[in-house]
Amino acid sequence: MNAPLLNDTFIRACMRQATDHTPVWLMRQAGRYLPEYCATRAKAGSFMGLATNVDYATEVTLQPLDRYPLDASILFSDILTVPDAMGLGLSFAQGEGPKFAKVVRDEAAVAELAVPDMHKLQYVFDAVTSIRKALNGRVPLIGFSGSPWTLACYMVEGGGSDDYRLVKSLMYSRPDLMHRILAINADAVALYLNTQIQAGAQAVMVFDSWGGVLADGAFQEFSLAYTRRVLSQLQRSHDGVVIPRLVFTKSGGLWLPEMADLDCEVLGLDWTVNLGRAREQVGGAVGGPGKALQGNIDPNVLFAPPEAIATQVRHVLDSFGKPHTDLNNSGPTHIFNLGHGISQFTPPEHVSALVEAVHSHSKKLRQTA
Repeated sequence: MNAPLLNDTFIRACMRQATDHTPVWLMRQAGRYLPEYCATRAKAGSFMGLATNVDYATEVTLQPLDRYPLDASILFSDILTVPDAMGLGLSFAQGEGPKFAKVVRDEAAVAELAVPDMHKLQYVFDAVTSIRKALNGRVPLIGFSGSPWTLACYMVEGGGSDDYRLVKSLMYSRPDLMHRILAINADAVALYLNTQIQAGAQAVMVFDSWGGVLADGAFQEFSLAYTRRVLSQLQRSHDGVVIPRLVFTKSGGLWLPEMADLDCEVLGLDWTVNLGRAREQVGGAVGGPGKALQGNIDPNVLFAPPEAIATQVRHVLDSFGKPHTDLNNSGPTHIFNLGHGISQFTPPEHVSALVEAVHSHSKKLRQTA
């Protein structure tokens, strides 16, 4: 049996329930900015060596929680595990981004794609179970996947991209092929996230990292529609407990009103969005429906001195405004996070300043009339 949750602030905020402080966690909180992570990665020999070893994946997931009083943990893994399980051959060269041995750019390659056997991803589910046990109820564990569109970008490009030329060429010239890729990806992502939930994930997040590179119209057709397809298939609860669903589209603030009716609890925002305006658009009122918001400080704030970090934290919290404090009703809530992943060059002690400022200022906000 899993231990009861000792700190449920993150889950409560996801469900738009009142909390005594604004919960905080960071995208890529287990990562290269921590010396202890670098030491574990050196033992593992490679990124995939780390991600596929249950003990190492558990160790690095817990490292930031041992340093900082964060309100959630996130599974240590990669968004590209699903296309890897489809047989595309994922590798990471030292100091370089991910690469696929096989790319998906023509009819023949698309015809070979299928939802992968989840046994190929057993290392991920074993890590989820192990991390959940090791957490022992300290904070909830978030599982995640890349969005269907984001995965397709990597699958067509063969790795990261500056201009998305290959994936957009395919999308514009052969939309039929792109829709086939995205449909398979969506069904694979839904199955992958549901299997993480069964293994112990207490919330799941869809990272639409590259949705914001699309033109208006194309975003709705090729990204948002397939995120909807994932969400429609996700388990709502496990063992009688609700599993919140989070969606983050980088550079997607423009389309926030169109995401208001997504079948999820939380919308993540990058640093270009004003939280107060987002709250007006999708946050809802006390007692009514709405979305919890997550974000959205610029990760580069963490290179400023601690007092400047605290000032920027207060600015973000103030822009959202006072979260509701009505214990009998749901209402507008905020989960503090970066607007994208933490930089590997971030000084670890600066993260302490950020977390401390979030907790202290958000408590003060709730005490004001």
